[in-house]
Amino acid sequence: MTAPPGAPAYDDALASRLGAALAAKGPGYVPRTHHLVGQAPKYTNRLILEPSPYLLQHAHNPVDWRPWGDEAFAEAKRLGRPVFLSVGYSTCHWCHVMEGESFEDEEIARYMNEHYVCIKVDREERPDVDAIYMSAVQALTQSGGWPMSVWLTPGREPFFGGTYFPPRDGARGSRHGFLTVLRELADTYAKDGERVTRAAKSLVEAIRKDMEPTDANSGGPLPTAAVIGETVDYFKRAFDTLEGGVRRAPKFPSNMPIRLLLRAHRRTGDAETLKMAELTLSKMAGGGMYDQLGGGFHRYSTDARWLVPHFEKMLYDNALLAVAYAEAAQVTGRADFARVARETLDYVLREMTSPDGAFYSATDADSEGEEGKFFVWSQKEIEDVLGPGPEAARFMRYYGVTAGGNFEGANILNAAHPDEGEQAALAGARAKLYEVRARRPPPLRDDKILAAWNGLMISGFAVAGRILGEPRYVAAGARAAAFVLDRMRSEGRLARSFKDGRPGPAGFLDDYAFVVAGLLDLYEAGGERRFLEAALTLAGETERLFADDVHGGWFMTAGDHEALLAREKPAYDGAEPSGTSVALSNALRLAAFTTDDRWRQVADRGLVAVGPVLANRPMALTEALLALDWATDRAKEIAIVVPRGGRVEDAAPLLEVLRKRFLPNVVRAVVAEDDVAALAKTAPFVEGKTATGGRPTAYVCERGACQLPTHDPAALAAQLAAVAPY
Repeated sequence: MTAPPGAPAYDDALASRLGAALAAKGPGYVPRTHHLVGQAPKYTNRLILEPSPYLLQHAHNPVDWRPWGDEAFAEAKRLGRPVFLSVGYSTCHWCHVMEGESFEDEEIARYMNEHYVCIKVDREERPDVDAIYMSAVQALTQSGGWPMSVWLTPGREPFFGGTYFPPRDGARGSRHGFLTVLRELADTYAKDGERVTRAAKSLVEAIRKDMEPTDANSGGPLPTAAVIGETVDYFKRAFDTLEGGVRRAPKFPSNMPIRLLLRAHRRTGDAETLKMAELTLSKMAGGGMYDQLGGGFHRYSTDARWLVPHFEKMLYDNALLAVAYAEAAQVTGRADFARVARETLDYVLREMTSPDGAFYSATDADSEGEEGKFFVWSQKEIEDVLGPGPEAARFMRYYGVTAGGNFEGANILNAAHPDEGEQAALAGARAKLYEVRARRPPPLRDDKILAAWNGLMISGFAVAGRILGEPRYVAAGARAAAFVLDRMRSEGRLARSFKDGRPGPAGFLDDYAFVVAGLLDLYEAGGERRFLEAALTLAGETERLFADDVHGGWFMTAGDHEALLAREKPAYDGAEPSGTSVALSNALRLAAFTTDDRWRQVADRGLVAVGPVLANRPMALTEALLALDWATDRAKEIAIVVPRGGRVEDAAPLLEVLRKRFLPNVVRAVVAEDDVAALAKTAPFVEGKTATGGRPTAYVCERGACQLPTHDPAALAAQLAAVAPY
């Protein structure tokens, strides 16, 4: 096995391991490189030994890549060299660009190998490492993103960083290309150690200030509901009244907190708040950011109109949006919102679900070397499929197809003026085009399974299944939950990832928090006690492993995790919610389920810990405001008891009342009379409740004080309507 150019020769043991790993890929293996000898890769580095799809993409670069670990930093120390750290993920478009321009360039790779120890990290498998060095990059540049490029000392301290770098001076209009930056920083490291030390010290201080708790985060008052109103007022000022979302480009779905707006509308009755949510959801679903043929959302819109997406699809986006659309359908009764939720989940079942029922992570933006090629259409292609008649004309009129196109000469399908009647009428045309599209070379799919993202998608299937009355979605969530609980364990803990038949490293806070939330949602949707019990067990592990016993709240990593430059306490909701925000909601829900005040104390201490963030920049923690909405509401417990020997289906009229009413701050239990005693051990609020008169019976309670039990759907609806929120 030949070492990459400029790298030390591989010893026999390493060469043998690399050769065996390459041979194990089998005869159909296609190396991701243009450096080939016949059909075989010219170079193979240590990343061939890793399970991560992202790291494997770089296994045949001429760069002598190493995975993150002590061995790499020990080698840097032995050689007296700096470390070049590159962080990305498998479906990152600009990661692919930098790979092709720089990491596949033999001249650049040779310089890297001769002057650096080079490390690759998959941000989806190591969010802790990503967060640490992203903090440094943001301190340096006031922005961030991927690929992330960071220069470190052998002591893991950053002294310079950025994101994407063009390969050479002048490329893409840059003054200094990547090769020049590599040369200048290697020279500085060799000749001006004092300067490197100062820069590293300053960045480490910035990282710790940004990420670690201080005494200022404890002992303060509980945040009040006023923060919710202030945050909604901010989004009113930033709202794009024409296109929805915030007034900016690019537009990310997470920039406008739809679920918070729905709760704020319930809290105040403010029509403007609901209008903001409706317009944003409608425009997103009509735009090119939504896959009009296959369902599901691309990652974000590059423009202000939701028209031109960044074409990768992420599991977490689709999970979060499925919940947002389902809740909005419940609030408004709009059929288009329900349809989008269904189409999104059907896309996940069809294209993103493993044979064992777990959910894959993402699909790429690129196919055949071009971003978006799989998804766009020429007018001629559509006419070839649908024929030259009225069906094609009607389709092209509705979806904005023209001869000139709207994206690099091609067409991104979009419905500028959505109409559910027209949508239904064109179902056959969409099916024909989808069938043709499915025969195109598809974008790469990242088939690793992440616990955190599966937790989000379990919630997506459970919440939408409950709201939309779709048992198949609840069943899909249950199958994924069983996979996570049964197979994603590593050394007695929940694993972060699963790939190639084995679990990966131990999970982080968001893995635990998101899976707990998914299990609670699944229990409320399907009534299987095992999921409630599993949620309680995992929540207990979360406290043991991640809780900050001094200041309240939670750390990203467990106490026995690898020591990094800082131990992060997540306090920012990005494209995904933070583990902090979801753990807050979990604690409040568990307090209601279990009537154990310990969970309310956990939530209160967590809210106090994030109090300074909510006071100064609540827009950074909008998902935590969902927990604050609960904490400042009069949360309810709702139990529906089915007679012994009866079926849950017998309670359908009562469940239909709950399905139609937006009740964000309640816990629900649907239980057969003969299971009440067993359930009461975990959820004491059901204790002693019976199916009166041998009929399914509903109980609406607040901290154990219940209204009169009823079997009448109209009476239940009246009880729920009479309960004033907050």
